[in-house]
Amino acid sequence: MHAAQDQLTFDELGTPLKDTTFVVFDLETTGTRPGPDGITEIGAVKVRGGQVLGEFATLVNPGMPIPPQIVALTGITGAMVYEAPPVEEVLPAFLEFARGAVLVAHNAPFDTGFLRAACLEYGYPWPKPAVVCTVKLARRVLTRQDTPSFRLGALAALFGASTTPDHRALHDARATVDVLHSLFELLGPLGVHSLEELVDYLPEVTPAQRSKRGMASHLPELPGVYLFRGPNEEVLYVGTTGNLRRRVRQYFTGSESRGRIREMVALAQRVDGIECSHALEAQVRELRLLAAHKPSYNRRSKNPRKAWWVALTEEAFPRLSVVRLPKDGALGPFTSQAIAKLAADTLAGASGLRTCTQRISAAPSGKPCALAEIGRCKAPCAGWQSADEYSPSVHAVTSLIRGHDTVPLESALRQLEELAAAEHFEQAARRRDELAILVRAVGKAHRLTALAAIPELVAAAPDGSRGWEFAVIRHGRLASAGVARRGVPPMPVVDALVASAETVTPEPGPLYGAPAEETALLLRWLTRPGVRLVRTAVPWAEPARGVGGWQGWLERASNAAALEQATG
Repeated sequence: MHAAQDQLTFDELGTPLKDTTFVVFDLETTGTRPGPDGITEIGAVKVRGGQVLGEFATLVNPGMPIPPQIVALTGITGAMVYEAPPVEEVLPAFLEFARGAVLVAHNAPFDTGFLRAACLEYGYPWPKPAVVCTVKLARRVLTRQDTPSFRLGALAALFGASTTPDHRALHDARATVDVLHSLFELLGPLGVHSLEELVDYLPEVTPAQRSKRGMASHLPELPGVYLFRGPNEEVLYVGTTGNLRRRVRQYFTGSESRGRIREMVALAQRVDGIECSHALEAQVRELRLLAAHKPSYNRRSKNPRKAWWVALTEEAFPRLSVVRLPKDGALGPFTSQAIAKLAADTLAGASGLRTCTQRISAAPSGKPCALAEIGRCKAPCAGWQSADEYSPSVHAVTSLIRGHDTVPLESALRQLEELAAAEHFEQAARRRDELAILVRAVGKAHRLTALAAIPELVAAAPDGSRGWEFAVIRHGRLASAGVARRGVPPMPVVDALVASAETVTPEPGPLYGAPAEETALLLRWLTRPGVRLVRTAVPWAEPARGVGGWQGWLERASNAAALEQATG
């Protein structure tokens, strides 16, 4: 038997096993493959605190012959299931019987696999319950010296089960109940007292990993951000959660199976927690900590979400360039350089900007390129177009980015309609998809810029318990966060949060210096159902002549692209 583990304190227990409802079930089937093979019988026992709350048993017509070897094993014949209900009629009753309970089965992947396949086939949503496999649990608790076999019959005999399993569903479920309760008795001295501990205990965990469980003992059961630190105080990993203590403990009890995270836990010497008022504050703090520390075990640190921008160059004949640092008048952010380049090319083609990279002086003397020969460029490099003649194209781009009009988009739409009319359908579809990328980018830029332009905005979201979660946002950054629980007057809380909020000085750039990812996170929170504006220094409004009127076209374009992809 295993050595006893450190027992948890009462506040770490979670849901005690004695208060957890389990539905122990068994299936008999025509074979071993969910889908091709069918269910012939379902038996289940609902238990809580050692007491039987109910039983469920029915034969099921599998809609197919039962192989002779299965008849010999279970004793269930085709005649017995001839008038039995089919599985699509049995499923709703069983799912209701098991609703809200933890499912338990001996070799659970087999039984749940058949149930999931039946739900998928007949359109019933799989409720995603917690599942306990008594085979897996027995292998964790017992050794080969305790039992030569982990088959249900062997375990039932070992523990003196009151029911002998005989490959009939209800009998086997009753035997599994006795096996489960006997295993629970062995788990107590190992520190497993709750459902959460049971789920955590099932994966194999090294003693070194489990020994670090105490590193979470000082953390509160509150929302926040946690930082794993290594031997030299370096930040190894940053995460966010609604319950700091419970989440961090999971790293030491086995529910975490990712290899790189187990490696991180082995290196960790300490876990720091930062309490947050609510989930939004935790998410913002996580973004800032990831940017500050670039922890080696966060995937986001290895693959950072780089922001790219499209901006006009500063020269006599400006062109669009993809850059990393935003400046006033830039379009973005874009999640990749390739998408930014595609949007830049689409916008240049729609507005008449040149796409060559050579620098053109005020008195050009170059030679026209192939684009000029086919009429796609007016060759300012060769002096065929003056700076004054070129300037309307520049103005069209800046007007679109500022939200003054959508002339380049309308020009691009006319171009793809001409291609469609000429029956160049593949080229038109490509131009449509490129234009959709540009429209989405402009719309996103307008929304983020509108939020970042506001010196101060206070918003509130319901906390689900008749209280409020507050955010003070200044120039696209979270400046303060707090809560007013049920019964607490909210406005004094708002006043205190505003008074203590971080001072934010606007900087150059489309987002006034705010990180694009943080502003986007705040925008998603602000536009959730139920969020209310408490006060704002200036009206929060997007450009009246922006891309709002293009939403219908965007939806049609998306539907057409999806249909083309589905039909190949």
